[in-house]
Amino acid sequence: MNAYGDLLAQGADLVSRTAPPEISPLQLLVVVAGAAGLAIPRWSWRWFGLLATVTHELGHAFAAVTSGQRLSGIRLRLDHSGTTTTYSRRRIATAWSCFWGYPVPAIVGASLVWAGLNGWGPAALAVSALFMAASLVFLRNLAGFLVTGSAIAGCAGLVLLVPSPIQGQIAVALGAALLVAAVRDLAKLVHVHLRRRDRLATSDAYLLFRATAVPSFVWIILFSGVVASAWLAAWQQVSLIMPGGA
Repeated sequence: MNAYGDLLAQGADLVSRTAPPEISPLQLLVVVAGAAGLAIPRWSWRWFGLLATVTHELGHAFAAVTSGQRLSGIRLRLDHSGTTTTYSRRRIATAWSCFWGYPVPAIVGASLVWAGLNGWGPAALAVSALFMAASLVFLRNLAGFLVTGSAIAGCAGLVLLVPSPIQGQIAVALGAALLVAAVRDLAKLVHVHLRRRDRLATSDAYLLFRATAVPSFVWIILFSGVVASAWLAAWQQVSLIMPGGA
């Protein structure tokens, strides 16, 4: 019984608020540099981009489940592509779940930045691991299990082995990297519509056009608006610890 109580206490500690990390402007610059190192160079993007793909597909899946659709499965591929299969007789529900792929990495990124700067970094990493663990039952290919399992192991290792203040800084770096990833993926989407129209069938904006008759460019603008809002929300948090911030 005592062991069970200790386990519950440890679980509660993982999702409780800790003291916000003290991040100087110089440390923040290092954290942002780390985020850029994950999301911009081609060699690191090859691997970090897989986490962005997981987040993208979980955005579709979460939106589908919360709108009453049947989630059939998720497939992730090592070329940064993925497919989330859902079933619904309502077009508005289908459009809802299709929309939330591209914006969600930016929303999660801004949330991680906020959590990391406000003492919720360990909780955010723990909750992220739980969400990805829950998605395992919907994965339908080996690459999906490898990518998601690696991400879960990484989050769990950070939560269990890294001091809380450093977890906060890591959450900020991961959040910033996901914000950059969201922009990269949007740029790739625009490129498909402008230069690679033979690949339109892979575009969420095109699928939304097919489902709603609303032009693809309108959906791309809406994606961009949500991503820009997430960037603004993250910047407002970061600006508080910059020289002259509130």
